[in-house]
Amino acid sequence: MIDRKNSLNFILSILMMLSFSTAFAVDAISGVAGKGSGLSMSSVLSNPIVSPATQLNVPTDKASEALIKSQIPEEKSDDLQNQNIDAGKNEPQLKGEFQAFVEQSVGHSMPMYGYDLFRQSPKTFAPVNQIPVMPDYTIGPGDELLVRVWGQVEANQNVVVDRNGMINLPKVGQISVVGVRYQNLQAHIKSAISRTFQNFELDVSLGKLRSVQVFVVGQAARPGNYTVSSLSTLVNALFASGGPSARGSMRHIQLKRSGKIITEFDMYDLLLKGDKSKDVQLLSGDVIYIPSVGAMAAVSGSVNTSAIFELKGSEDLSDLLKLAGGLTNVAAGQKVSVERIHAREIRKVDEFELGKDGLTKPIQDGDLVTVYAISARFENAVTLRGNVAGLNARRHPWKEGLRISDIIPDKNALITDNYWLTQNQSKHKDVSSSDTFRNEVKHSVAEVNWDYAVVERLNSHDLTTSLIPFNLGKAVIDHDKAQDLLLQASDVITIFSKDDIQVPVAKRTKYVVLEGEMAHPGVYQVQVGETLRQLVERVGGLSPQAYLYGSEFSREATRQMQQKRLDEITARMEADVQRTAAKSASGALSKEDVEAAKAQAQSQLALLEKMKQVKATGRIVLEMPEYAVEVKNLPDVELEDGDRLYIPATPSTVSVMGTVYNQNAFLYKKGKTVSDYLDKAGGPTRDGDESDMYLVRADGLVFSKRQGGYLFGNGNFSGRKTLPGDTVVVPEKLEKYNLTKDFKDWTQIFYQFAIGIASLKTIGVF
Repeated sequence: MIDRKNSLNFILSILMMLSFSTAFAVDAISGVAGKGSGLSMSSVLSNPIVSPATQLNVPTDKASEALIKSQIPEEKSDDLQNQNIDAGKNEPQLKGEFQAFVEQSVGHSMPMYGYDLFRQSPKTFAPVNQIPVMPDYTIGPGDELLVRVWGQVEANQNVVVDRNGMINLPKVGQISVVGVRYQNLQAHIKSAISRTFQNFELDVSLGKLRSVQVFVVGQAARPGNYTVSSLSTLVNALFASGGPSARGSMRHIQLKRSGKIITEFDMYDLLLKGDKSKDVQLLSGDVIYIPSVGAMAAVSGSVNTSAIFELKGSEDLSDLLKLAGGLTNVAAGQKVSVERIHAREIRKVDEFELGKDGLTKPIQDGDLVTVYAISARFENAVTLRGNVAGLNARRHPWKEGLRISDIIPDKNALITDNYWLTQNQSKHKDVSSSDTFRNEVKHSVAEVNWDYAVVERLNSHDLTTSLIPFNLGKAVIDHDKAQDLLLQASDVITIFSKDDIQVPVAKRTKYVVLEGEMAHPGVYQVQVGETLRQLVERVGGLSPQAYLYGSEFSREATRQMQQKRLDEITARMEADVQRTAAKSASGALSKEDVEAAKAQAQSQLALLEKMKQVKATGRIVLEMPEYAVEVKNLPDVELEDGDRLYIPATPSTVSVMGTVYNQNAFLYKKGKTVSDYLDKAGGPTRDGDESDMYLVRADGLVFSKRQGGYLFGNGNFSGRKTLPGDTVVVPEKLEKYNLTKDFKDWTQIFYQFAIGIASLKTIGVF
């Protein structure tokens, strides 16, 4: 199938060349600018200057456009007049055959050296019209001259050099300036005026410069004719045209003028040496010819520039390595591998020494040179890694008789940098919630596993790796010779933390928070097997104001279990609400029934959303006697890491909350009952659910009126005596929600999950 884009470019190039030739022929015969169906010299000179962008000058008549379109298979309609040649400027370059061959051999893509420069060419590389004109700039047709004369004769003229190379000054006449260099221009014009006038001064400068039309042909990325600034050079035109294609040469680019080769430019001179001496200024009609790429060789591995390089035919290994920027500092400096195609039939691998003889060996077309890096192995080192101090986590020189204790002389060698960084960090935090700090019982750094460390050793005979375990504590602290292993060269010592390997629970370090009315509140490390009672005794016991009965003991594992159960109940309730809502909607007989069912479901879901905000506390009810005042009354429960005990001061109030007329805290008086405090609060309101009232004890227990007969014996919930810190709760009637049994059984939820009085406010049930 014909490639539409390539066909278009080919036909455009042919028509443009024909049009350009026709223009010169018409101008020569008629001498009238603009006549003829193609391009005239005057039209070329009047075209706008193209800086980095390029411009295709195509015939504008409909017949020519139709001819072009008729030669290309239909894919989509292109507007040739508005076609932007820059559209493909950043398209990925197609790989050449040798490039694909190298990629298959080395396993990854390797670039053709220098080609990427054209794929991402900066616009600033094209000539800018505002820069000063170089002294050797040659004046030609189309250049604008600003001529100012004063003295015996005065003139202030902007004149354009015509196609014959002449300018016309009033009172002076025509002056030929074509071919004059800019540095000689003022003297040249002054000499011409001096033939007619004397005693005058002259100033000549350049205004708008002419544009020139050049052709880029051969193996170019985008061949065609280009209108560029007269300041443009060969390199500028190469960038405007996208440079050589994947099959184009970078080293033999020719500039032809009037059928002769003016210069042959090697882009490698510019890229590798910064040499631009052969980059000449362009003239109108110049042809830039890019031949096919010549011999190529690739260099990969430990060189500064891994790429495919074009050869000029006489390079040796030394020359090729210079093109690649030389060896890196980790390159193995003895020899290189060379994959070579022999007799265009088979591939062989050779090795060239990097000595005098090897570096002078010639490189052939198709060679692939690989420079390998030095081995990562250390011949006389022992490596210490893992949970160790930063200065010691490194390679240590090995010598005969070296042991573990020589590498780790004491415990300080195992204090990591992270420990000191953590300790030195500013601890400024928002103190708006005390829970922020109460719940932050954690290890700031990982702890060393003193029972287990290993030495990794490579057996040089069979290249197998063995792990030799040892007891770090006995080797470093106890100086046990049996554990203080003798080391060999290339050994690797790994120190683990307790987080790396699961150690027995009894050997893990535990921390517990003691808060409130303690003699010495704080965070304490727990000894193996220590209980809550033992810890409180060890740190000094309680303060005189301690209300032991109201102690809050919480545990993280319990909190997680409670939260999981709470989430499960909430999810079950949500599914029940949705199922009930769907059933009600399907059974509705009127629009009002539908709206009522919808409103009911929305109110239930709103309550559920509030329930989702409730978080379990992890509180464990200690069930101490009401008269508990001494440490011995604390239960003998074994402590876990992260446990928290909060002992409040003895409260002096009893609270009444919920749907009562006066929610408040009232002074505690011994012997007063639930009924007494309900009376102080004005009793339940009309919306209060007296049948579901409950009493929350300071120790976390919950007593419900529904349980009255079982709990109180006399069946009289209201006659239950209160204790300091108790809270009487009168919930709101929930019949209006038409809730299920799970939804209404608040007492069970509060009792099982100990979510606390604050959560009651969150849910908003009173």
